[in-house]
Amino acid sequence: MINRIRDIRKAKGLTLAELAQACDPPTTAQTIGRLETGMRNLSLKWMDRIAKALGVDPESLVRSEQAPAASVVAELGANGAEALTAPREALLPTDLAAANGNALAVLEVTASMGEYRPGDRLWLRRIDPQESGQAINRDCLVPRAGGRFAFGRLIDRQGARIGLLPPGAGQKQLIVDNPPWIGLAVMLVREL
Repeated sequence: MINRIRDIRKAKGLTLAELAQACDPPTTAQTIGRLETGMRNLSLKWMDRIAKALGVDPESLVRSEQAPAASVVAELGANGAEALTAPREALLPTDLAAANGNALAVLEVTASMGEYRPGDRLWLRRIDPQESGQAINRDCLVPRAGGRFAFGRLIDRQGARIGLLPPGAGQKQLIVDNPPWIGLAVMLVREL
């Protein structure tokens, strides 16, 4: 098994100390470093604590050695493409999603709409409408009555009503009353 804690921690933008403090109960950065490098045994208890702190499923912290993995080999910044000091594993949207018990959903784009192009796939993390504060000014998919959906930038929430501004010029605000969930866009996948 290959330990993926470091890759996931770096993809989430956390330091060793930040991850250590996010654990319940908190631990030390040195302990997290030892667990990442294999200097300390990664038990199921540690996997559960670290996964909860990272907001991922515990099984995403390790992968089989036989399973091929895509690697991040360079970063594109203001100075152009630059090599990494060491390649790291590229993480799938499912690895970065919060472990809230709900599966991710995907919205496929079939026509140009705002900044989205045909063939784009938007990975969505389902959140409870009471958590809509984290979705303000973010693109969301919201179920409506009769098996329909509304998509747009979440711009307002009053009580059980959600206000969305659809992508594209001249669109009117959509109001959805009491949606069962909100699909918060967490990643855009675009084929070239």
